[in-house]
Amino acid sequence: MRTWIKICGTTCVEDALNSIEAGADALGFIFCASQRRVTPEQAQSIIRELPQEVEKIGVFMDTAAGEIRRMVEEVGLTGIQMHGESDFPAAIYSSLPENRRDRLRKIKTIPVREGFESRFDAQAAAAGVVDAWLFDPGAGSGVAWDWRGVRARLGERQGRFVIAGGLKPENVAEAVCAFRPWGVDVVSGVEREPGRKAPEKLRAFVAAVRRAEEA
Repeated sequence: MRTWIKICGTTCVEDALNSIEAGADALGFIFCASQRRVTPEQAQSIIRELPQEVEKIGVFMDTAAGEIRRMVEEVGLTGIQMHGESDFPAAIYSSLPENRRDRLRKIKTIPVREGFESRFDAQAAAAGVVDAWLFDPGAGSGVAWDWRGVRARLGERQGRFVIAGGLKPENVAEAVCAFRPWGVDVVSGVEREPGRKAPEKLRAFVAAVRRAEEA
């Protein structure tokens, strides 16, 4: 299975194009508190320069449904990723543009902490609202975790599981082999400084994921 790769924290056209050249399937644009936060106008100017087939994911933290809809429509997003303590409410799904809501990638983050399995079960019960789940110790934590142990705790549960947190070229192959996720999401592990990507790290990261798929 080909692993979906998202490079998050995109702040400029140069980094976006380097990520795509390296082999990214999706780029993330952060609209909540972060060193990598971009304005809607900045994101829109970057997205205009990108190929249509590359996914453009907006990252939000407990954002109002109306604001998310506005960003999707104005910025040109093809997906949304929800962080925060709140669930992914049906109100957000219902507020998305009707002609696009089912085609948009809808990702909900599940913080990997005690009881995360129950939280996943509760939100997964709302069929169709979320189509991918991101497991991370904490939004933007940059901390690696026990990928094999977490997958074991999920048991027979299946879905489009994305892993994030502490991933970098040196360990992403191990993470993919241990968890066998649908996708991976990286920010700081491919940067030369906060908010700017390192082309050589981007290439190494994607290459490591592709090698792990064959293991």
